[in-house]
Amino acid sequence: MLEEIRNSWKEVVEKEIVAFAREKGATEIAPLQAGTPPKAEMGDIAFPMFAYAKSLRMAPAQIAEEIRKRLENRDLDVDGTLLVAGPYLNVKIETGLLANSLRRRVSSEGDRYGRNDSLKGKKVMIEFSCPNTNKPLHLGHMRNDSLGMSVAALLKANGAEVKRVNLINNRGVHICKSMWAYMKFGNGETPESTGEKGDHFVGRYYVRYAQYEKECIEKALEEAGDVSPEEREKIREEAARRANAEPQSMLLKWEQNDPEVMALWNRMNNWTLEGLAESYRNMGIEFEKYYYESDTYKFGKDQVYKGLDMGVFYRAEDGSVQIDLAPIGLDRKVLLRKDGTSIYMTQDLGTAVNRHEDWPFDSLIYVVASEQQYHFKVLFYCLKMLGYKWADELYHLSYGMVNLPNGRMKSREGTVVDADDLLENLSQLAKEEIIAKERQDQVGNVDETSRKIALGALNYYLLQVTPSKDMIFNPQESISFNGNTGPYLQYMGARISSMMAKFEAVKSEYEGIEFDGSLLVEEDEKAIVKLLASFPEIVRKAGAAYDPAVICSFLYELSKTFSHYYHDNQILRADTRELVVARVELSRMVLTVLKNAYALVGVPFLASM
Repeated sequence: MLEEIRNSWKEVVEKEIVAFAREKGATEIAPLQAGTPPKAEMGDIAFPMFAYAKSLRMAPAQIAEEIRKRLENRDLDVDGTLLVAGPYLNVKIETGLLANSLRRRVSSEGDRYGRNDSLKGKKVMIEFSCPNTNKPLHLGHMRNDSLGMSVAALLKANGAEVKRVNLINNRGVHICKSMWAYMKFGNGETPESTGEKGDHFVGRYYVRYAQYEKECIEKALEEAGDVSPEEREKIREEAARRANAEPQSMLLKWEQNDPEVMALWNRMNNWTLEGLAESYRNMGIEFEKYYYESDTYKFGKDQVYKGLDMGVFYRAEDGSVQIDLAPIGLDRKVLLRKDGTSIYMTQDLGTAVNRHEDWPFDSLIYVVASEQQYHFKVLFYCLKMLGYKWADELYHLSYGMVNLPNGRMKSREGTVVDADDLLENLSQLAKEEIIAKERQDQVGNVDETSRKIALGALNYYLLQVTPSKDMIFNPQESISFNGNTGPYLQYMGARISSMMAKFEAVKSEYEGIEFDGSLLVEEDEKAIVKLLASFPEIVRKAGAAYDPAVICSFLYELSKTFSHYYHDNQILRADTRELVVARVELSRMVLTVLKNAYALVGVPFLASM
């Protein structure tokens, strides 16, 4: 709403400046800029006049005063008071009028308040999660999933038609490493026999393979004895190559559809997929469609051969198929190995083409860590060279690493933070807090409430940092009920809900009293009204930037301001019945906007905590 008011005033002021300039004989008039004054008492919108000083041959302050006088003599169809602050022509919005308009709109739109049609008619596909079937989800995946779900929600809120997709990376040498380790060390055990979740079971063998490879290297170095550093490195590389030979051979057999290899692959993939599905259900992660690398790599090979025929790819001396990336300032890239097996790039080429054939998107967003910036630059270039016009509408939403207070996570070494364990631990911490405060009766189902608090803590903590930045995840800090956290925001919603329930019990005493925004004269009340009115603009800004952190900042600011207001002012016991109604309705609007914003960043609403 504030954005609409700002645009209306901008149109009015700009039109008056142009008219004044013509009277003065000026022809070239710069576009009018709009900003926000540094202090609330100076107004809500600031129009600088510096750009017109030369053409009008007047000081900026004189121009501001002249335009103010001219507009005050007009019958304007916009609300607000004009002020001059030096070289700025400012507009102060009447809070009471804004509050009345806001209340009508929020009451009318309800859970749709904040949404807009800026992306109406656009079909946007967003890919996220994309786990490997050789290990369970970890904390890094959780940032990916939180981002994917939130950005999808933001795009929908801005009017786009959105399809969430997941590419299951279920083939490749890394998958074969888990398979080979299971064959060598498994002794026939299964997730059922050990009582493990399927993805955890398979992940254990991926770690076991890494240990085996390390043992092979250490043995080779020990046998070599005292050699030069250069020779040690050669020995290390050769030992790793020999260790990798069996999984690489297994991959070749897989691509040749070897019955024994395929049977083991199907069995272990199913174990992992069942485990991942359970994790997604617990975390509230949903997709409209799944793609599988075992299918799309075939399409990718077709694209590579198509590029060979077109002359945009070439066959190297060793038999591999490559592309020269000199035109984009990079080196050369292998697209198909010399033995004919595919790589990540191969399958990503096929997946992109396959997706556009399935659902002709206007744009496709890849939510992938910043480590893969090179990969996507090459992928987009390859698709462009293959002649796909939609390649210009591909976007890599690059996000930073998630580290722990004690350092970085490593899957191969088994030092990652398991997603299931983390969610369970956060749920337990929330449950302990509920029990410590003796709130079991108020929250109802303690386990369900604890899980929702944990999800709110996790999603908010992961999303409050701008995607491009690295972050440190502190579990204890994330679950705190104080400060800039998900539980603090949920508590604010629960507190307002409790107040609304109390008002419902006595609302008959206030029948016939209309909401009057002019009664909201406290500074916190004015600040809250303006925050609520800015929400649609915040949603548009966050969607345009693919940045949920914008919503998180807004949520914290609104919650913090309302908390201060609630602490310092009586609401249900205000001085007059009219003021009670005004403050209750303001609180009701805050609750509506909190709920709408929660939904955009994966924070479950709780009526009681």
